[in-house]
Amino acid sequence: MTPHSDPTVQPVPTAVVEQVDAADTTLSNPQRAVISLGSNLGNRLETLQGAVDALEDTPGLRVKAVSPVYETEPWGVEPGTQSSYFNAVVVVKTTLPPASLLERAHAVEEAFHRVRDERWGPRTIDVDIVAYADVVSDDPVLTLPHPRAHERAFVLAPWYDVEPEAQLAGRGPVAELLAGVGREGVAPRVDLELRLPE
Repeated sequence: MTPHSDPTVQPVPTAVVEQVDAADTTLSNPQRAVISLGSNLGNRLETLQGAVDALEDTPGLRVKAVSPVYETEPWGVEPGTQSSYFNAVVVVKTTLPPASLLERAHAVEEAFHRVRDERWGPRTIDVDIVAYADVVSDDPVLTLPHPRAHERAFVLAPWYDVEPEAQLAGRGPVAELLAGVGREGVAPRVDLELRLPE
């Protein structure tokens, strides 16, 4: 039987070939994104590591750097009413567009049963896109860079650790922003470490 007479062999539609080719070209041109993680419920370190691993398991995304862990007082609530946060920042390379990256961030949160019932409420895990390439966008669904990143030491301190030369689009060098807000209430936990996925 020749291959041409085998009914199971179908020519691949041109559109599919073009899609695959397009995907290959985008894979060779990934964008850098910065994602902040925070947890103040349950086993906080384990949850942060789980979020890092879940991001790495995302097709079209590779985790390139994981910051040290910081312990941070909760934002916007009475002292002592919530346990402290563990915070970290990951730098990724991704071929996903920002909207798809946001969907993935929400999926990771939902996987850890994140509940959005109150603003500033405790969370198992927060996954926020801080920056995506040099994109500046005021889209209400995904504002880039994150509208409050420049004033949050719990984002700036771990980000500075992994990328001391980083710039926050429209706001300037991370080092200067961090110097401006200071490190009060943000303590490095040198006894804790997040693993970069294998």
